[in-house]
Amino acid sequence: MKKGIHPDYHHVVFRDAGAGHSFLTRSTVTSDRTVLWDDGREYPVIDVEISSASHPFYTGSARVVDTAGRVEKFRRRYGTKTAGTQSAGASTQEATR
Repeated sequence: MKKGIHPDYHHVVFRDAGAGHSFLTRSTVTSDRTVLWDDGREYPVIDVEISSASHPFYTGSARVVDTAGRVEKFRRRYGTKTAGTQSAGASTQEATR
């Protein structure tokens, strides 16, 4: 690597305050605050609002919400035809062959 052009890459603790979860990783992010980690060393700490411990997708609490009946509206507009109109359409296709 070329010297002097890359940011400092160091250990940082990311802490999810809402879930009480924190993890140690490497990053270029800096902070003035520090935290004492399990290994007895102090690392800069970055507080985040959402992590894998609190995100609905990863925790399994994600829900699909059908607002304003969109699925039903789609089915009414583009749903399957009745049996009578499908058979009539099939007979016209046979007649054109």
